[in-house]
Amino acid sequence: MSRRVTLTAAACIAAGASLLAAPAHAAERDTSAAQPSQNVSVTASDRVKCTSLSNGQLCISLNTSPSRIEVFYTKSGGSTIKANLGFRVSTTSWSALKTISTGERANATWNMSYPCGKKYVGLIKVQGQGTFETPAATPPCG
Repeated sequence: MSRRVTLTAAACIAAGASLLAAPAHAAERDTSAAQPSQNVSVTASDRVKCTSLSNGQLCISLNTSPSRIEVFYTKSGGSTIKANLGFRVSTTSWSALKTISTGERANATWNMSYPCGKKYVGLIKVQGQGTFETPAATPPCG
């Protein structure tokens, strides 16, 4: 995902505004296994990670002021689904079951502090289809 799209997404989320979905082909999957060193600063692109799915885009955002984790799914095609949004760190947390139709954006928020040095993965568990995940997001350390 381009830096501008990532920063725009982070700004929209931080401001509480509705996020306009980027085209599914604009998302890129982060498959790197690199671990951040202590001297690497965390940018907005490290705190917001998205992945394209066949009928939409799944994202996780680690927000500050107040500290919270947001997972959202923007459905761009296909039939209506029933799904739980969630995140995984050392354990997994799930939202209530949501019904999501094409053109809708579903989101779940967990107001909590998150420790530095952990990796957070956004999840969607779709009934009858399985569980899908984002690349890992990293909270700001400082």
